[in-house]
Amino acid sequence: MNFIFISPHFPHTYWHFCDRLRRNGVNVLGVGDCPYDSLEQPLKNALTEYYRVDSLENYDSVYRAVAYFAFRYGKPDWLESNNEYWLEQDARLRTEFHITTGVNAEEIEAWKSKSRMKEGYARAKIPTARCHLVTTIEAARDFVKNNGGYPIIAKPDIGVGAANTYKIENDEQLQKFFWEKPNVQYLIEEFIVGDIYSYDAVVNSQSEPLFESTAKFPPSIADIVNQELDLSYYVLDKMPEQLRERGRAALKGFNVKSRFVHLEFFRLAVAREGLGEVGDFVGLEVNMRPAGGYTPDMMNFGHSTDVYQIWADMITTDRRILPDRHEDHFCVYVGRKDWHPYVHSREEILWKYGDRIAMSERMPELMWATMGADMYTAHAYSEGEVFEFIDFITQRC
Repeated sequence: MNFIFISPHFPHTYWHFCDRLRRNGVNVLGVGDCPYDSLEQPLKNALTEYYRVDSLENYDSVYRAVAYFAFRYGKPDWLESNNEYWLEQDARLRTEFHITTGVNAEEIEAWKSKSRMKEGYARAKIPTARCHLVTTIEAARDFVKNNGGYPIIAKPDIGVGAANTYKIENDEQLQKFFWEKPNVQYLIEEFIVGDIYSYDAVVNSQSEPLFESTAKFPPSIADIVNQELDLSYYVLDKMPEQLRERGRAALKGFNVKSRFVHLEFFRLAVAREGLGEVGDFVGLEVNMRPAGGYTPDMMNFGHSTDVYQIWADMITTDRRILPDRHEDHFCVYVGRKDWHPYVHSREEILWKYGDRIAMSERMPELMWATMGADMYTAHAYSEGEVFEFIDFITQRC
């Protein structure tokens, strides 16, 4: 089997995906914009061959890399990056090289557009926030009037993360948004009060989960960026049953096959007509790739498993081989930013939580605004321990 992995060096823990494929007897062919000598040794060991391009943004260069591998090793069986940023390019390459094990260029649109995501949730009979594709300020005001008033959320219809997302609380801010918004298609939605939970799953070719996990995130990643807050979130020991039911329904509604996915839901803190009661889960967004950052590693720590191996076994056998050990606990992530003064030093953190720390690393600079510059990931055996850890790490002078 020939598997072309786009950008296998970022995030750096993605070498695990390549390593598990290699263990399963797969030819792992890497395409990246990083010099070969700078790749980590475990990634080098996992790759059959590596093709460096000057820029992964240059489609022609990446196309030539895939064509070279096809000539040298035969027709590619799979092509993936597992990275949100490259999903459209992955789909285009699959289409042009007739790789049928993933979505093609036409199908990817339903996964990238936030407005079209509503269609998938509707097929799954999962409520979602009412929305409006932005046209004129008059139409936007009509939407606000007919859907509960301010505040509302405005975000690009197609976009990654919380970039260029606005919380609009009055008509003056709405006017300001129309004056300043980037020249792209925007979506406005009713504002939902609640926490964000993920439904993370490795899914087989029949849209059935081979592995499931959930994490709880802050209500607004945009606030993390715009207000320079510290990010903290955690993998739960158990998944709420309604979230499990709605996550599985969403897999069917979006026709998810043979992927590692990260679906996001609001858990209502305030009942809302047409959406549900307090505690109900409402569809937010779908991300047809693994959860960002080191969340896959947190799933491993929290569930005593190896999600990279589960994914690789899905690729090669379409089934789960690793047993479910049922040794579940919490795993918490906290990121700190260099420009804030903190009460507790790194040395104090490691002294106090040394036996609980699972990972502690310096993050890539492009992730500092959201994930923080220094990260600490730890085991926890109750939600109380989760909050205690977060408070200790983020306490500022």
